[in-house]
Amino acid sequence: MKEIVIISGKGGTGKTSVASAMAYLKKDELVLADCDVDAADLHLIMKPQNHSEDDYYSGIKAVIDTGTCTNCGICAQICRFDAIEVRDGSHHVVTLDCEGCGYCFLRCPVNAISIPEQNVGKVYLADTRLGIPMAHARLKIGADNSGKLVARVKRDARKLASEKEKALILVDGSPGIGCPVISSLSGADYVVIVTEPTRSGLSDLTRVWDLARRFDLKTGCIINKADLNPEVRDEIIEFLDSKGIKLLAQLPYSNDFTQAIIQGKTLMEHNPQPWNLVFDQIWTNLLKEL
Repeated sequence: MKEIVIISGKGGTGKTSVASAMAYLKKDELVLADCDVDAADLHLIMKPQNHSEDDYYSGIKAVIDTGTCTNCGICAQICRFDAIEVRDGSHHVVTLDCEGCGYCFLRCPVNAISIPEQNVGKVYLADTRLGIPMAHARLKIGADNSGKLVARVKRDARKLASEKEKALILVDGSPGIGCPVISSLSGADYVVIVTEPTRSGLSDLTRVWDLARRFDLKTGCIINKADLNPEVRDEIIEFLDSKGIKLLAQLPYSNDFTQAIIQGKTLMEHNPQPWNLVFDQIWTNLLKEL
């Protein structure tokens, strides 16, 4: 079983369009994992029908029992995050401001504060409209621990792949270099970076590659909209050559990306003639690397 993670240094490079197109060509051989739990959009194309749904708990927040609380104010005095306020004569925790350090819980003289584990999101197992098994999740607004939620999605995807006897796991990761991306890369066999020929695209490519190399991962790159800025594109290719990163493909700018998303389709479903050949070659190049 091989795990391929698709990431990007910045949003808007076409990462999810690339991931869905790659999934379409190997739909009988893989399991999908949408690890962009903060702002998932792979479901817009894959339209998963969930057959399993679980609450996900991670992290703690303080809660004050106003019936037990004597309003001594110690908790408010010691909270470094100003997460405790007085409303209607009683002390309350402002949940979004609470960092879950538990200090108020330890210091409360009447044990009026508890620190329950938080329900931070949902995890799902699903079948997509293309028949591809899929693990995905949704993090609640303002919730923390997205990295841990990504780890859960990946574990579920591996279990699905084992049960369904699939040889590949294709992970649509988050943009950037934060905790969800770090968690997405853990345990991967290969990482595909999708970038674009802009100054910000090149800058963020260097950052996300620096992260991937710390995992000692083989890395390939797809340059989307490659013809928009030939000068920066050439700088990207020079950077890839200098770091030993495989250039998997250069994709031209195309309105097909936008139109396919609007229709909720993959690129090949929207316009099969050019894209089947392009992504078949991407898979050929990638599997040679694996």
